[in-house]
Amino acid sequence: MRVDDYDYELPPELIAQTPPASRDASRMLVLDRATGRCELRGFREFASYLRPGDCLVLNDTRVFPARLLARRVTAGAGRVELLLLEPLAHEGDAVPGPASRTPAGQLWKAMARPGRRLKAGELLALEGAPGETVTITGRLDDGTFAVRFDAADVPALLERAGRVPLPPYIEREADAADRERYQTVYADRSGAVAAPTAGLHFTPEILAAIQAAGVVVARVTLHVGPGTFQPVKADRVEEHVMHAERYELRPEAAAAVNAARANGGRVVAIGTTSVRVLESCVVPGTHTVAPGTGETRLFLYPPHRPQVTDVLLTNFHLPRSTLLMLVSTFSSLEQVRAAYALAVRERFRFFSYGDCMLLV
Repeated sequence: MRVDDYDYELPPELIAQTPPASRDASRMLVLDRATGRCELRGFREFASYLRPGDCLVLNDTRVFPARLLARRVTAGAGRVELLLLEPLAHEGDAVPGPASRTPAGQLWKAMARPGRRLKAGELLALEGAPGETVTITGRLDDGTFAVRFDAADVPALLERAGRVPLPPYIEREADAADRERYQTVYADRSGAVAAPTAGLHFTPEILAAIQAAGVVVARVTLHVGPGTFQPVKADRVEEHVMHAERYELRPEAAAAVNAARANGGRVVAIGTTSVRVLESCVVPGTHTVAPGTGETRLFLYPPHRPQVTDVLLTNFHLPRSTLLMLVSTFSSLEQVRAAYALAVRERFRFFSYGDCMLLV
């Protein structure tokens, strides 16, 4: 299958640069997978598409302020932007345990821009944190860097000097409001550098009403990495190498998912990240899941079909992206392309701070 099949025309002005006035004010395009029919709704109607006995699956990862600005101290005064990815136990070795809260470790894996001239031993002075420095300790095999903080409490330093790592298509600096709005209301486990954006539409009141209506809510964790924005450069879908993301499916969540399926309920995934966790934990030969933790490189694209996920709520995704390919496993590519064309005609807002799509 050609990657070009997942391309589409998007007017730049439809890329949402700011969140809506309130979380639940987004519009929602509902695609009926059986008929291909699309309905234009508001997200506040989302709960009406759920049934008692369904299991709603949320990704509870929390975005940490991973973006740092610094100036070179030992090799000129140029500015460097760091994007922290994950803590390291040793240079080149990632700490195991995907769902741990942001550790107080001092050694981290990071992307750097510009990074071509950075060398081991170079000292960077952090902006927004007078007296605090970071040392480049080496370049890793994947082109990223190992960096060492002098601060004893790195999470506290990040809260003070770090910035929200907004996606590259949001063409503005993050502000104070993004600290709250680029985060789900149920975010709990720190470790993501991008938000699971389908969850941004929920409010505590909507979640409470859903549970009161007899829908079970299960939480999984997938720490979204920068690879989620990585374009597919191959000509054919099958040739793309998927990025890895750390996940955890805890026993109580697995039990809730399996119970819903056994009792005739549906598994409703909030976002592609929740789908990746569930489908990474499928018990072979069954439509059930087993608890698990680790890194997933699962790449879902047609003609594959989800094994345990029945319904998907998701935002609108970048052209030629692995996320759009995943969405197309829930329906035919023709139906998805038609739905996206309708969303463009109706002037829906696209991407992270944009509107959403429900595939039922």
